[in-house]
Amino acid sequence: MRREYVFVLLAVLASGCVAADSSSPTTSEKVVGEVEIGEEDPTVTTVGAPVEIPSPNWQSGLSDYLYDQELLHTFELTISDAAFAEINDDPSEEEYVEGSLTFEGETISPVGIRYKGSIGAWVGCLAGGSLFEPDGAKTCTKLSMKVKINWEDSSRTFWGVKKLQFHSMNLDPTQMHERLGYWLFRKMGVPAPRATHARLVINGNYVGLYSFVEQIDGRFVDRQFDDGDGNLYKEVWPLNHQGSARKRSEFRDALKTNEEDEVTVDYILAFSEELAAAEKNELPEIVAKWMDVEEIIRWAVVDRAIRNDDGPLHWYCFDGCNNHNFYWYEEPAMGRLHLIPWDLDSAFANIVSDANPVTPIADKWGEITNDCRPFPYGQWNIPQWSATCDRLIGTWTTFVDESEAIRAAFLEGPFSAESTGAILKQWAGQIHDATSEAAATHQDALELEKWKAALSKLGSSLDFARANG
Repeated sequence: MRREYVFVLLAVLASGCVAADSSSPTTSEKVVGEVEIGEEDPTVTTVGAPVEIPSPNWQSGLSDYLYDQELLHTFELTISDAAFAEINDDPSEEEYVEGSLTFEGETISPVGIRYKGSIGAWVGCLAGGSLFEPDGAKTCTKLSMKVKINWEDSSRTFWGVKKLQFHSMNLDPTQMHERLGYWLFRKMGVPAPRATHARLVINGNYVGLYSFVEQIDGRFVDRQFDDGDGNLYKEVWPLNHQGSARKRSEFRDALKTNEEDEVTVDYILAFSEELAAAEKNELPEIVAKWMDVEEIIRWAVVDRAIRNDDGPLHWYCFDGCNNHNFYWYEEPAMGRLHLIPWDLDSAFANIVSDANPVTPIADKWGEITNDCRPFPYGQWNIPQWSATCDRLIGTWTTFVDESEAIRAAFLEGPFSAESTGAILKQWAGQIHDATSEAAATHQDALELEKWKAALSKLGSSLDFARANG
């Protein structure tokens, strides 16, 4: 069974003109570069000086505006009938087609547009194929989408970013998993993408409410770290589950920045080799050399509180044992490696009980089951491996004093009932009308009362996590 299919299945099964005789400026729709905006005719002069044409907002604006927690943005996509039919015929192909993006009156064209995801994204939403290899025509109104701003020009950005990601939240009735999870990580000083909500309109039709999540790429690391020139890696753990160091080629294959350069992967390779070769009592010193210990413990405290059970602590064992849904950033100036969480749509589900039949992790933080051999677990007896058996994760669990102090700060701060209650209330008010509009527009949209019930249940789960962590 292909590894990527297995991982997704697990997450799934269980969010102008001017007249020639005119003597004064006129305003009309026109194309500036590749963008349609209304602006004054540049040929008209005033007192002998040309009229200054301001840059459109999408060129000069900052990404903070896109991910402003106080705002609910609407994005409009326009796709030709032929191109739309092409991607709707089989979204699982994830093929880009050309289209345009309109935001707050400004239209940028062309952009690349495609559906995104894998098995988890397609379950119940494609007409053909099998559970492991879904394909066929789109049957759901709303599917996750990606917009590529740098479609023809690799340097072009939109409000400071190159890609937009809209996650459908079809498996998250709270519509809060990703936004709340990333918010908690960021509040605890863990590098994590920004996330809000957004309304999406396609060819004039309101599709629904989406989780609007920042792309983890070179723009992200430039914003997040003082030195953004390092390597970003996706889903490659420093050691395999036998405890052996990774090959250089494995790190190169996982690169998400600097891919086209003659880049070295010496930092993360050296970390891998040192972990594999060290005596057990040497491991804490090696971890402290290569990582910010407090930062990684903050990550672990949040990860376990929200039960991010489809993240790097869940080692699925099919063709070997592997984990997924994470990035590493290698910060050259500091010589440090940073773990970045990703894909939190399945978080929060297993806090009170193992509600998801495939994602639950058997062990509590630091525990080991079956003497570090794979074992079946969950309603479907899916084989997994205890994360603490990994030399790196196992070392993290030994920083007990740091964990206790950080958890106390987490409980008193971002994870307090007052903090989460206030932010969820704010966001719920922000997306209420968009949720109601979708329910009134599409038969397969989330019902308003089911959403409210799921939010209430989420609040109870957070109370349980605070009391039983």
